[in-house]
Amino acid sequence: MKRPNHGLLKTGLPILIAASFLAACQNESTISPEPSAPEAVNLAKQPPVVPAIIEVPAGNRLAFATFAEGVQIYQCALTATGYAWVFVAPEAVLLEGNNGVVGSHYVGPTWETNSGSNVVGTRLQGITQDPSAIAWLLLGAVSSQGPGILDGVTYIQRVSTTGGLAPTSGADSSSVGEYVNVPYTADYFFYKAH
Repeated sequence: MKRPNHGLLKTGLPILIAASFLAACQNESTISPEPSAPEAVNLAKQPPVVPAIIEVPAGNRLAFATFAEGVQIYQCALTATGYAWVFVAPEAVLLEGNNGVVGSHYVGPTWETNSGSNVVGTRLQGITQDPSAIAWLLLGAVSSQGPGILDGVTYIQRVSTTGGLAPTSGADSSSVGEYVNVPYTADYFFYKAH
C-alpha cells in the first residue's frame, strides 16, 4: 500500500522493539508492520463496552470498526521538567476482517481508507485501562472527507490498546532529536450522527 507523504516521517528513523532496547537504538528503515493476529481484526459490528468517560454521545451510531497495528513515534526533547520522549505521531495500518489492510493511521491524528475517505480527530477524553498500554480515548471529528466510509464521521473511540507507551529511560542531552518507534495495537470505532 502506498503511504501518503506527510513530510513528517523520514526513512532512517530508529525502531524500538521494546523499551529495553532504547539505549541501543540504531538507524533502521521505514515502518512496515505486518498483521500478527488476523483473528483480532474481526471486530463486532456493535459499539464496545467502555467506561462512561469515553462513551459516544447519544444520537450517534457505529459506522465502521477496524484494528490498527503499528507504532507510536516519540522524539527526545528538552521539556520544562527535563529530557523526555515526546509524542510525535502514530504510524499504523488499519485492518478489517477478511479484507486485510483497508487504510492507514498517521499524524493529525488522521485515519484514511484505501478509497481515499479520511477523518481528522481531536482528543476529548482518555482513560488508562492497562498501565502497560496507551490510554483508551474518545476523539471528536475535526474534519472528514469522502467519498467513503469515513466521510461524515463524528466520533472515534480507541480501545483495547496494547503497548505504545513512551519509553521511561534513555532521554538525555545526547539523544535530543532522536526518534523511537514503540509498537502498539488498538481497535478503532467510528461513529456518525443519525
